Amino acid sequence: MPDWLQSSVIGSLEGVLLLGALALALVFRPWLPLGHGPLQNPWLAAMVALPFLWWTQHLLPNGMTLHVTGVCLLVLMFGWPLAMWSLLPIALASSLIQKVGWPDPTQLVSHVVWMGVVPGSIALLMGLAMRRCLPKHLFVYILGRGFIVTALAITLTGYLASLAEQRPDNLALEDWMLGHWLLGWGEAISTGMLVAIFVAFKPHWLLTYSDQRYLPGKPGHP
Repeated sequence: MPDWLQSSVIGSLEGVLLLGALALALVFRPWLPLGHGPLQNPWLAAMVALPFLWWTQHLLPNGMTLHVTGVCLLVLMFGWPLAMWSLLPIALASSLIQKVGWPDPTQLVSHVVWMGVVPGSIALLMGLAMRRCLPKHLFVYILGRGFIVTALAITLTGYLASLAEQRPDNLALEDWMLGHWLLGWGEAISTGMLVAIFVAFKPHWLLTYSDQRYLPGKPGHP
């Protein structure tokens, strides 16, 4: 397939993935979590902090798009629908911080898809499977959804991105996957630690967590 045609097809696929994710998220009314008072300030804080994390991609050589995203934590805190709609302002703000001028729409869409939509959606599906198949235990939520799911989602996204020709030509597949594996576990550690802290002190900041489900023996619960 010619390079220009392959690029066009991939670009169209990324656009379809982004629009499909946003449309599906609308079905679940992503604005509803923001009606829950305790989640409003954490969401605003995420909108301020995460663009600077996404901005760190410009520090990598060869224009390699690889950085901590926080998307798996967004899914756990605010749910997948709101997380998907939060990615657009995060990516746009990151681009504006990085350089003067409006970002290229194609690059912006690609960035949102591979750094947000894909890993966030994989984390959601893995998390739902884990919730269905594993015991409803506190450590299953923290270690499973906070640590393991995050690491696997980022790593699998790297492999899918390579299949979609997102890997730089001068970077070997082994190096690309090693970078995503290390990044995945780095993000898993930060996500897992924050989830553990929130469960202990701010459980109302986690839309996907409830004492009734994961701490059925807690005093005051049946």
